[in-house]
Amino acid sequence: MNRRALLFAGLVLPALPAVASAASGVEVIYVGGWDCPYCTMWKNRYKEEWLASPEYRQVTYVEVDSPKLREAYQERFWPGDLREVLAQIPRKSGTPRFLIVKDGRIVFNDLGVDRWKRAMLALKNVLG
Repeated sequence: MNRRALLFAGLVLPALPAVASAASGVEVIYVGGWDCPYCTMWKNRYKEEWLASPEYRQVTYVEVDSPKLREAYQERFWPGDLREVLAQIPRKSGTPRFLIVKDGRIVFNDLGVDRWKRAMLALKNVLG
């Protein structure tokens, strides 16, 4: 790989939304902003444990992580296949937000670092 390609990959790949995929029909969507201190707190406290969890391997995980938390609900930061999910969110403000989507419908929607444990309990119930 030449230096130019390596530089391009280093600049573009971090800007792409993080997506992990599984075949369960269940998605977990994290909505945050790079400048959100509570999002940073969630990432520092819970993200590593989440990525190592058995539940993570059973779902599709998507991060909608905009440069500014005030932009988190702008369509340009949501992958095209998630715009229908974005339309279902009644109040489009607040981060970090945790969504659980089953077969295209939001079945859990809450925000705040302290709501992560509640999101995990809801996910376990959804996964059965």
